[in-house]
Order: sequence, then structure tokens, then C-alpha cells
Amino acid sequence: MYLTIRGLVLRVVNYNDTDALLTVLTHSNGKLTIKARGLRRKNSPLAAPCQLLAYNEFVLFENKGFYTINEARCIELFSELQRDICKLSLGTYFVQVAEVLSQEDMPNPELLSLLLNCLYAVAKLGVLEKKVKAVFELRSACIAGFAPDLSGCRACGKASADYFDISCGQLECSACRNYAEGGIRMPINPGALQAMHYVCSCDSKKLFLFQIGEDSLDLLSNIAESYLVSQLERGFPTLDFYKTLILGDNYV
Repeated sequence: MYLTIRGLVLRVVNYNDTDALLTVLTHSNGKLTIKARGLRRKNSPLAAPCQLLAYNEFVLFENKGFYTINEARCIELFSELQRDICKLSLGTYFVQVAEVLSQEDMPNPELLSLLLNCLYAVAKLGVLEKKVKAVFELRSACIAGFAPDLSGCRACGKASADYFDISCGQLECSACRNYAEGGIRMPINPGALQAMHYVCSCDSKKLFLFQIGEDSLDLLSNIAESYLVSQLERGFPTLDFYKTLILGDNYV
């Protein structure tokens, strides 16, 4: 049976001397493992569409749950990312998160749309990397079922807050903070909190249309990254590599 789908390449792994296995996030079928026959041969017609971060239309042959590429047509290669090591490492971090959050044969069009929008924002629109990264992390957490509770202080209900509890995803004001309790609390200000409200609830086509000051963006960035990593209970080597590029010797 032949199947025509669109999807983004999340991972490429050598299979033998001539073939490779791709992990592809698709609109209609979720995450798929696909064999690319002859990909490792010189001048393979699959070389461009089967590279990491390529968004393509695939014609697949399916047999007993196993998929093989029959044809592939490039839709977007995000070549701008390939020419900038920082942008490439950030994009690779995005797809690694997407691979963790997606499941085989379970459609997740919202996650794929977020991934494509963020890659496009970095590659084509020139949106500040720190802003795109924070949006991706916070929105990914929401898609994964870890939407934070931003309604107010978890103790008194006050709308404004001074801290965000990374472990439980709730706000806390200074008056209600209990230093004896465990958990990690990070400072938050009105600008960062307003941005979090926006990113968690806005239309997917308007993800980057919010204004935020530099100090607030720094807080948002720290919170979004820490919250996603905490909820997933794992780190990402690609994130560590990206941060070494950005922060250099200041990254510990």
C-alpha cells in the first residue's frame, strides 16, 4: 500500500552500508520510522529531503507496519539553519524535544505546527532566538499536558505573583512563600507573567506577536527552559551544546 504524507525529519540513523532510518514527525500519522533505501549512496536523490530538519512530502510504501520511501519532494529545507551553527543547534534541540513528546502512529498536528513555526521564525523571520526558544519550550509543555496554572498565587489567589514554582507549575507571591517547603521557585515579574499567559493561550499563528522587555525576556527564558526540563524529567545534550555556544565559558 502506498501512502502520501508530509513530515519533518527529526533524526537520521545509518542502517547499513547503503540505507538509513529516518524518524519523521508527520501531520496525519504522528511519529514514523521510515527506511530510506540507498540514501548513503553517492548522488542519492534522497540526500536533500532526507536530511535533518527537512520538511517534505513523502510517498511511502507500507507493508505490515514498516514504511519505505518510494519518493520524496522537498517543501522546506531551512537551509539558513545549516549555515549558522547556533541556529542549527537550536533547531536540533527543538526536534529532539519533539521526538520525546511525539508517539508512533499518534497524530500530533499541534506539535508539528509549533515546530515548523519556530524553525521558520529562527530561519526566515529573524525573531530573537531567546524569544523563539522560550515560546517553543512553554508551548511544548502545554501541548504535552503540562500547562502551568497562571490564575494567581496558589495560596491566596492574588493575581500578581513574585515566584513561579517549577516543580508544580504554579505561582506564588512573596507573602505566601513558605521557605520550609521543597521545590524550585524562580522569580517572575509582570512582563514575564503576561508573556506566559499569552504564549499558553494565543492562536498558534500569533505566537511571536507579543512585546517584552529584555529583563522580562530573561526571566521568561529561564522559567520556560527549567519548567520543560523539570516536567519531562530529563536533560537534552543538544540544549547543553547550544548553551555552550551562546554562553561560552560562562556556561556551567
